Amino acid sequence: MKRRILTILVLMPLIGMTQNSAYRLTIRLSHPARGAKAYLVYEYGMSDQKTLDSAVLGKGVFSFHGAAGDPPVKAVVVIEHAGGRLGSYSAHGDSRVVWLAKGDIRYKGFDSIRTATVTGSPINIDEASYEAQVLVISQKREDSLNAAYRDASEVKRSDSLFRRELFGFFRAEVKERDSMTLVWIGQHPDSYLGLVELQAVAGKNIDVGLIEPLFNGLSATVRATTSGKDFAEAINAARFTSIGAMAPDFTEDDTSGRPVKLSDFRGKYVLVDFWASWCGPCRAENPNVVKAYNKYKDKNFTVLGVSLDGPGPAKKAAWLAAIRKDGLGWTQVSDLKAWSNAAANLYSIRAIPQNFLIDPTGRIVGRNLRGEELQKKLVEIL
Repeated sequence: MKRRILTILVLMPLIGMTQNSAYRLTIRLSHPARGAKAYLVYEYGMSDQKTLDSAVLGKGVFSFHGAAGDPPVKAVVVIEHAGGRLGSYSAHGDSRVVWLAKGDIRYKGFDSIRTATVTGSPINIDEASYEAQVLVISQKREDSLNAAYRDASEVKRSDSLFRRELFGFFRAEVKERDSMTLVWIGQHPDSYLGLVELQAVAGKNIDVGLIEPLFNGLSATVRATTSGKDFAEAINAARFTSIGAMAPDFTEDDTSGRPVKLSDFRGKYVLVDFWASWCGPCRAENPNVVKAYNKYKDKNFTVLGVSLDGPGPAKKAAWLAAIRKDGLGWTQVSDLKAWSNAAANLYSIRAIPQNFLIDPTGRIVGRNLRGEELQKKLVEIL
């Protein structure tokens, strides 16, 4: 659950605060702990966590009020039942996500904000629905996987097969959670929360074929918000590198300074692989790409690596050293401009590793194929 909360918090900066609208948040507990204290926190658990307000019990009630954002800002209420300072993040602490939307936001419970019911605020009612139908279920599965690692012996933890299998289970859990989220979004077309969750699932690399129909299924009111209009533009931009589109051509120099065009590979399947020597996840994925290349290089398949390493002799040397160390036997290109890499900007790259599988005609037939997904796709087409 923490990952989902943090992902969405990144998407919702503290902006748009106005003085002519306000939120009034009350938390009424019938059996609170004596001396309990409540905190209203922004970006809870992150490095730039900020305490917006705090409250002590007054006749069993914690009360907060302030200017409401437009769109509403997402925060977290944390109750420290022993009183005192705000503690560190805990997935199982007594905390609850709250949207600071204008109007009355009321929680009522026995002794915990986590199990309290919410009324008076449509977006917070939607949040409670989403948590019950998606996040609670997902958290239980994540807890089970975390327990499997925690209970394993040191020898087993150091076993590469065990770690790889566990990582595969975590990836599968993320996919399952996203699938449940998409179902929830389809069931709540009038909810602004649906737009926020759709943005979170889409991430920085939008799968237009998957995301656009769900976006179009949101109500006109939701799509007409500032966030909705911005997301529509992002979807449109992603269309140029979506599956089925013709891959934009580009030219960059290889390791010896010779210019190489993507279109030079026309007639072959080519995996355009965006990576960098400094990128840990990229380096971890490289053995899988090497495996695919060695298996299919004689079957009309190759790889074109595009590095986001930066300028200067030292960084170029790091790029070349990584190529040698990881055994990357295919063509490598880069303009050595880091995140300003021209090909990366053309393909709207905002995170790496990322790849695009292009067919012999130059059309994109796959993207972000990693691990076994890449192997399965190549078996399918070659």
